[in-house]
Parts: sequence; structure tokens; C-alpha cells
Amino acid sequence: MKQYIKPYIQIIIIIVMFIFCFSPHNVNAHCDTLDGPVVTDAKLAIKKGDISLVLKWIKKEYEEEIREAYEKTMKVRTRGAEVKALADMYFFETLVRLHRAGEGAPYTGLKPAGMVEPPVAAADKALESGSVDELVDAITKHISDGIRKRFAHVVETKQHVNKSVEAGRKYIEAYVEFTHYIEGIHQAAIGKTNHH
Repeated sequence: MKQYIKPYIQIIIIIVMFIFCFSPHNVNAHCDTLDGPVVTDAKLAIKKGDISLVLKWIKKEYEEEIREAYEKTMKVRTRGAEVKALADMYFFETLVRLHRAGEGAPYTGLKPAGMVEPPVAAADKALESGSVDELVDAITKHISDGIRKRFAHVVETKQHVNKSVEAGRKYIEAYVEFTHYIEGIHQAAIGKTNHH
């Protein structure tokens, strides 16, 4: 016996396929991964049948859109494993897209699980454990090592700055890298960071 897919299910399948085929990929965004906190809460919302578990991830102006996506997802999930998987992915994609829009960040598609950057994973681990000490020590060491390495390179290239144009350029390159590194650390320290 053949099963026919209703038109609204076909539309969901087409939307999900379009998103997967034509989304650019970028691995920097923490909340864009399939094992990140947004999708984790989305899975829980589906499992428990409770949309309120994901509303915290979006701004109020997107609430109606995510509620509609959730209702569509929940409605069609009972139509077989393939439709369930596509419907869930449609919901995850919609939620992450709206979350990113609320941050003023571009949406570039969902990334595979395991793509969370180590510092972000360490930050999540600190939150889970309730202690920030290990994270502070690791970040402090990383920053200290970065400053020292760049400083040493600038000092060494400065010794030869006027020996030739090429030596001067090497010094300027090292100097610019060092100062930009310090500037980036300072901007982060005073809270002028970009979205994750």
C-alpha cells in the first residue's frame, strides 16, 4: 500500500532540504551546533511537549514564529521516522535562525555535533561544575603565552628593523600582530566582544 505525503509535509521537506543544501558553513558559532545548548533545549521541548523550554533563546518578537514552527513540527512527527527527522530539523533550524537574528548575527546553518570551540566548551563545563577556577587558569595561561610569544617576536625583529626594508617590514608585521592581539584582549576584557 502506497503512502502519500500531504502538501504541507512536502513543503516542510522542501524547506529543510533547501536550508541544508544552500546554507554556508561556519564553525565559530556555539549555539549553531547540533549538540549546542539551543538544539539541546529544542530536543527537550519536543520530548516533553513544552515549547516554553526554548522561548528563552529568542526575542519576544519571534515568539509567534517559533510557536508556529513548533506546532507544525509536533503535528507531523507522527508520520514516520523520516518525516519526524525532517520535522525536528526544521524546528532546530528555525529556532537557531531566530536566536541568531535576536543576536544581530547572520544565520549560517546548523553545524555537526562536536564543533564547539574548546574555550566555549570549557566555559560550559565551568557552568556545569559551578566552578570557574579551572577556566580562569586555562584562559589566563593561554593569554599570557600569547602575549609573551608575540612580545618576544617583536623584540627580536626590532633588533634588525633598520638593516633592510625587508627586515623593517618583518618588524612592522610583528608589531601590528602584537598590538592587535593586545587590543583584542583589552576589548574582550572591557566587554566589547562580538556575539558568539
